[in-house]
Amino acid sequence: MSAVHTGPSPVQRTASGFIPAKDMAVIWVLLAAAFVAILNETTMGMAIPHLITDLGITPIAAQWVTSAFMLTMAVVIPITGFLLRRFTTRQMFLAAITLFSAGTLLAALATGFPMLLGARIVQASGTAVMMPLLMTTIMNLVPAASRGRMMGRVSIVISLAPAIGPTMSGFLLDHFGWRAIFVVVLPIALVAMFIGWRWLTDVGETTRAPIDALSIVLSAFGFGGLVYGLSQIGSLGEGASWIPLAIALSVGVVGLGLFLWRQVVLQKEDDALLDLRVFVSRDFSLSMTQMFLLSLAFFGAITIIPLYLQDALELKALDAGLVVLPGALAMGLLGPLIGRVYDNYGTRILLIPGSILAAAMLWLFTTLTVDSSVWFVMVAQTLLSVGLALSFTPLFTAALASLKPKFYSYGSAVVGTVQQVAGAAGIAVMMAIFTASVNAGGGTEVPGAVAAGTRISLTIGAIIATITIVGAFLIRKPEDDGEGPAEHIGH
Repeated sequence: MSAVHTGPSPVQRTASGFIPAKDMAVIWVLLAAAFVAILNETTMGMAIPHLITDLGITPIAAQWVTSAFMLTMAVVIPITGFLLRRFTTRQMFLAAITLFSAGTLLAALATGFPMLLGARIVQASGTAVMMPLLMTTIMNLVPAASRGRMMGRVSIVISLAPAIGPTMSGFLLDHFGWRAIFVVVLPIALVAMFIGWRWLTDVGETTRAPIDALSIVLSAFGFGGLVYGLSQIGSLGEGASWIPLAIALSVGVVGLGLFLWRQVVLQKEDDALLDLRVFVSRDFSLSMTQMFLLSLAFFGAITIIPLYLQDALELKALDAGLVVLPGALAMGLLGPLIGRVYDNYGTRILLIPGSILAAAMLWLFTTLTVDSSVWFVMVAQTLLSVGLALSFTPLFTAALASLKPKFYSYGSAVVGTVQQVAGAAGIAVMMAIFTASVNAGGGTEVPGAVAAGTRISLTIGAIIATITIVGAFLIRKPEDDGEGPAEHIGH
């Protein structure tokens, strides 16, 4: 194992929370790349109605522009835990930003839906590396006493992308069409690539362990089969066969089970693609369960709401983007405060009100009609974002802080995998329910049918979010000394 960073290790860092300038430079370069990736991911939700019209596809097919992106990330992210230990920070960053840029270019030049879908998969392959790389680097470089504050500052930058994304997307869709979204994102990605190539330095240590090809195949079948099967639920019309759906779900369950078994075998020699010993930590396991449920509800909801705004309330894409803008800004502006509260008081003071607020707003969304006020939707969306801000930052900070440094990359990979799989499943299930309800009511041309579909699908999200209120009372901030609690993870 060879060291590639000469700075102080997590064990050597003091409780003062001081972060050297060169370490901050690395973090900011990775933040820039994460900004580009999240900006791209949050622009496509607004584009779905336009894709349906321009490409002549169904809502179920169109939602694969986002679901395939998230599914690809769910397949690739588990591998990043291993890759971040096998290759240097610089190598991983340049590979990721190159893939993302290539996918963006292909999407801008797409001649039809199959090419666009393929381009989104290439984009997602690069995006999948960004957040695990950022989170692992922060855990390695930032002292335990400052992690909450750093995550809070990080949220300012990361929240700018969701704030800008829908609004920028709406403007471009109204004036230039969906291809313009990729044309605008591409130069930003290329600038981030140049900055990383010029100034990024390596962090942590590398290992020479071989990559396990069988684990990659099993991961693809496991996660792919599950999410694909879920996405087909809404396409089952009267008299349609359930056999393909059952096969897809069965392949997913078996594939995921074999993938997990394979990791248990490989981790005995520290060769696992995704080391499952992270789940020995009680706090990590509880945090991941909570994050899974929140992501399931949240990603499904933010896919449905733009459709409701445009098809039920008949807003233009730009106006629909402005409706969700305050919520995204609120998430960013609250970041520093949430980080300080976490550092000083722990998780429950944030998670309990956060989960209650998120659940309450989703229940409010189940009352939407064609006569609902745009201001009502804007306020509810903003409060939902506040509730999620109170939840997500303490969840992933507490989860990773409960691990030893050697498991940070695997923990970051699990965080990303859980979020993406839950998000893809949430979108697939809620879009399926939405589509079935809308079609039964006369289609997207009938505003009342769209409103009814919105109410029914968001009821699922509200029920799921309500369950997280219980979990909020169980999760605690680990007593992290920079090395991670010894009792949580075995050798």
